[in-house]
Amino acid sequence: MFDFRSDTVTQPTDAMRRAMAQADVGDDVYGDDPTVNALEEQAAEMAGFEAALFTSSGTQANLLALMAHCERGDEYLCGQQAHNYKFEGGGAAVLGSIQPQPIENEVDGSLCLERVAAAIKPDDIHFARTRLLSLENTIGGKVLPMAYLAQAQAFAFEKGLKLHLDGARVFNAAVDQSVQLSTIAQHFDSLTICLSKGLAAPVGSLLVGDEALIKKARRWRKVLGGGMRQAGILAAAGQLALNEMVERLADDHDNARYLAEQLAALHSVEVDDCATNMVFARFTHSDLKALNAHLLADGCKLSLGPKTRLVLHKDVNRQAADALVASLHRYEKGVA
Repeated sequence: MFDFRSDTVTQPTDAMRRAMAQADVGDDVYGDDPTVNALEEQAAEMAGFEAALFTSSGTQANLLALMAHCERGDEYLCGQQAHNYKFEGGGAAVLGSIQPQPIENEVDGSLCLERVAAAIKPDDIHFARTRLLSLENTIGGKVLPMAYLAQAQAFAFEKGLKLHLDGARVFNAAVDQSVQLSTIAQHFDSLTICLSKGLAAPVGSLLVGDEALIKKARRWRKVLGGGMRQAGILAAAGQLALNEMVERLADDHDNARYLAEQLAALHSVEVDDCATNMVFARFTHSDLKALNAHLLADGCKLSLGPKTRLVLHKDVNRQAADALVASLHRYEKGVA
C-alpha cells in the first residue's frame, strides 16, 4: 500500500527499531534519561539555541511554546491556515486561555506585515495583550523566503513581540534552500521541529528556545501530562531522524515534482501546485467514491476531495508515483 495522505504515515527505519530496543533510558521527568538529554542537546545545537524540550507531538510542542510566551488573557497573531490555529483543537484558547488573532495568509504562505501591524491591539484594558507572532515554515509545502524571515524578525522586534516558528517541516525548508537549520532558526525566539513526518521517527517533536523559555515549557509539559518517563526509547529514533533522514528529504522534493508532471499529463487531473514534498491536485472524475475504491484496490491510498494533497515521503517514492499514475490511467480507460 502506497499512502499519499501525509508524511505522518512514515514507518520507522530498521535502524530506528534497533536503536529503540537498545536505548539507554532513565526517568525523563527527573531529567535522568541520557538519550532524551542527548537528543535535546543535539537539537538545540543544530538550531543555534540554548535548550530544547522533547515532546510527544507537534501539537503539544506548539501549545507549550504559546503557553511559555503568553499568559492568560494574552493574544498571539498567526495565519488563517496556521496549523496551531486551524488544526490543533483550539488548544491555545481552551487550555492556555490565549486568544488567537488569525490573519489571512498570502498566496506564498506568508503574512502581510502591514495587516499584522493593524491587528496588534492597543495597550488598553478592553483588549487582549498582543504578545506573540507565530509563523509556519513550510506551510502547505511552501517555503518562506529568507528575506521575509528577516523582515518578520525586524517587525517583531520593533513591535515588542516575540516570534515563534511552527517548524513541523522546517527541515524541508532548509533542504529546499540549501541552508542549515540554524540559518532559519536565527530569526525566531522559539521553534518546533517534528521528528515523525518526513524524518520518519515514530513519535515526537522538539521545542527549541532559550533556557528560560524551555524551563517554563517543561513545567507546562508536566501540567499537560507530557512527562513520558523512560522516553529515551522514543528519543533514540529521534536521534537517527536528525542524523540520517534530513538530507534524503531532497528525494521527496524531486519525487513530488516528478509526480506533478505525470499527473498534469492526465485528462482528469488538474495540478494546482507543487511545493517541497507536496502536490495539490483536483481530480475531476465524476465519481470520486468509485475512483477512491479503484485506487485502494490498486494499493494507493489518498484523501480525495475537492482539492487533494498528495505527500511524498520515504515510503512513497518514484515507484509509488508511477503506480498511482498507472492506476489512474487504467481507471480513465475503464470509464471512457
